[in-house]
Amino acid sequence: MLKRTNSPLVTIFGIFLIIALIFSCRDKNKNIPDVSDVEIDIKVERFEQDLFTLDTNDITAGIAAVNTKYPEFGPIYFNNLLGASDVRIAPEGPDAFIRGFITDQRIRKLYDTCQVVYNDFSELEAEFEQSMRFYKHYFPEKPTPQLLTFISEYFIGALIYGDDKLAVGLDFFLGSDYPYQDINPGNPNFSDYIIKAFNKDHLVSKTLQVLIDDIVGPPSGQRLLDFMVHNGKKKYILEQLIPYAPDSVVFEHSGAQMNWLKDNELDMWAFFVSEDYLYSTRQKDIRKYIEPSPDSPGMPTGAPGNTATFMGYKIVEAYMNSQSGLRLQDLVAKRDAQAILTESRYKPRRN
Repeated sequence: MLKRTNSPLVTIFGIFLIIALIFSCRDKNKNIPDVSDVEIDIKVERFEQDLFTLDTNDITAGIAAVNTKYPEFGPIYFNNLLGASDVRIAPEGPDAFIRGFITDQRIRKLYDTCQVVYNDFSELEAEFEQSMRFYKHYFPEKPTPQLLTFISEYFIGALIYGDDKLAVGLDFFLGSDYPYQDINPGNPNFSDYIIKAFNKDHLVSKTLQVLIDDIVGPPSGQRLLDFMVHNGKKKYILEQLIPYAPDSVVFEHSGAQMNWLKDNELDMWAFFVSEDYLYSTRQKDIRKYIEPSPDSPGMPTGAPGNTATFMGYKIVEAYMNSQSGLRLQDLVAKRDAQAILTESRYKPRRN
């Protein structure tokens, strides 16, 4: 477990980090609230370290100790993620299966790699803690999530469990140069346009996304507009929780792709309208515009995938700016995508 410290070195680092973040956001023209007085108690727990340092000669007692320390996450990890209680997966029983998992040479190598990359978690802990101050500012009625780290052999990147607790799979954030595609070449989750976000810069952002998914809920309908506004809501909320992060982290696009989106806002809107996609429910036609994808069919070279999500964000941004006093809770509660579009008075910007 990582413990918070009040050493002078950490204090000095924190001051310089805050100063750097403040100056980095000036060009964004954002009205970022002061959350310095928001009191939170963040604890980052390293589940994978406790698991992989068990005494395999006394695995039963070790597993029991892990489940005692992690009464909510332990059973989820062992039973749901690993399947150790499923006789079809673990016919020799859960204890023997878990021993085999943590002693497997490939998995041990994965664990060792994660420890090298994330031996020092202090910067990410500070980043997560800052995001939780904004979270508490915008959603004061909700409990402050804690953070836990684990590895699952590329099964899941992040999840929410218990009372809004967050768990992040470190094996999904080892860097875009990590040989994900060699591990499972046929897995679409390891495509180039997806693994570009499998790094430290995106760890906090992508972990927060599962929390935001839970807050926002499902789309209100199956039209492109419904998905567009739904995804736009999530990006808008994410931006408020990590306001110092660059747009490329929020939207998971490169800097060049973000410039393309901003330069072609009017043309993208005209495309969706002219192709009658805005109210289309044909998933085969609209999927690449609302999900990660290498490109957006029908748009010029340089257009990334998921362009409708960026448009949805612009609509939501216009909606939140259209009336004073709107809170993020009001945005979440507003389920009608057409009403949000109408009330936003959205007009795409011409560059």
